Amino acid sequence: MKLTENHIKQLYKFTREHFVYHYDVQTELVDHLANDIEQIWEAQPLLTFEQARDVSFKKFGVFGFMEVVEQKQKSMGKKYWKIILQFAKDWFQLPKIVATFAIFSLLFQLFRSNVSEFIFVGIILCYFVFGMIKRIQLKSRFKKRKKVDGKTWMLERLIFSQGVANAAVFPLYTFQIFIHTSNLNNVTIIWGLLLALFYTAIFIIGYISLVVIPSKAEELLKETYPEYFMI
Repeated sequence: MKLTENHIKQLYKFTREHFVYHYDVQTELVDHLANDIEQIWEAQPLLTFEQARDVSFKKFGVFGFMEVVEQKQKSMGKKYWKIILQFAKDWFQLPKIVATFAIFSLLFQLFRSNVSEFIFVGIILCYFVFGMIKRIQLKSRFKKRKKVDGKTWMLERLIFSQGVANAAVFPLYTFQIFIHTSNLNNVTIIWGLLLALFYTAIFIIGYISLVVIPSKAEELLKETYPEYFMI
């Protein structure tokens, strides 16, 4: 006995009801459930679709699909950071490496100046404002994309939210550095180098996650999900 198109639709609905919200993860689970249900029917042909589905679902254990979702989140999170590192490599090649060194040198000189404390706070505020503006823009883009077919993809959500999360967490890290640096008006050479290196890396990662990756969302999603533009 084979599953019908209506059965497949019911399985998609079943996964959503069990807290699986990303279409790509739903599809993986539906494929697994569909194959398993057909195997169950071969052994127990008198079972209804719902009964066979429930038998298959019980195999996922007490927490249902949650373990699968968590594993997928970890896997896609690693993929997202690999994408960031891939674009980050461009900053260490000509001509961007010149800009990278210029940013590092400028920050080092600023942190060693007599007004380094004000510069430190100013950078945090500027980055925070920039992050908030991008948050509004990316959130709007994500909503528009979702309205097209009502589906969300895990990598798509990461692209339009992970960069914003990085921008939100960044001020917390910098505030911790601010607390542990007793006197920013008298920064040592070592502290100056470390702070300049840290901020240069953060600027690069922030720019990539907030600007570069969202601008290449279509290309990245098509590469990850061949069926993305077929839906």
